[in-house]
Amino acid sequence: MNEDSFWQLIEECGAPTGDPEGDLLAAALTDRLANGPVADVVGFAEQLSRLLFGLDRRECGDGLSGDAFLYTRAAVVAAGREVYEGVLRNPELFVPFAEDLVWAEALLYVPDDAYRRITGDAWDRGTAYDYESYSNRAGWADG
Repeated sequence: MNEDSFWQLIEECGAPTGDPEGDLLAAALTDRLANGPVADVVGFAEQLSRLLFGLDRRECGDGLSGDAFLYTRAAVVAAGREVYEGVLRNPELFVPFAEDLVWAEALLYVPDDAYRRITGDAWDRGTAYDYESYSNRAGWADG
C-alpha cells in the first residue's frame, strides 16, 4: 500500500467527526482491511508507522506525556491527509489536538485486529518506523 492508497482508505472510511476516540474509523478500517490480502494490512501498518514517526517532533509534542502524544498524533492522521500535511508545515496546527485531548488510540490497533481476522493469529511483526513517542531522534534534536 502506498501513501496515496493509505490516505484514500482513511478518507473512504470516514473522518472521526463525532468519534472522539477514533473507534468508528478504526472499526471501518479494520473491516476493509480484513476483507483484503494480508499485504494490505502490512502496507497500512507501514504507512501508519511512517506518518506517526513524521509527527514525532519537539514542535508538536513538547510537554505531552508519551501516550498522550502518541494518541494525539494518531488523531492527526485520522483527521486526514490535508490536516496531517498542514501540521507538518505548521506545527501550531497540532496545538488544538493536544489542548483538547483529541485522541485516536484505536487507530493503532487496526493492523493487529485486521491481521487477526484474516489469519486467526496475533500480529507479531514490527514496522520500519518506531512510532512510539520520542523515538524520532532527528525530530527531538536540539537545534
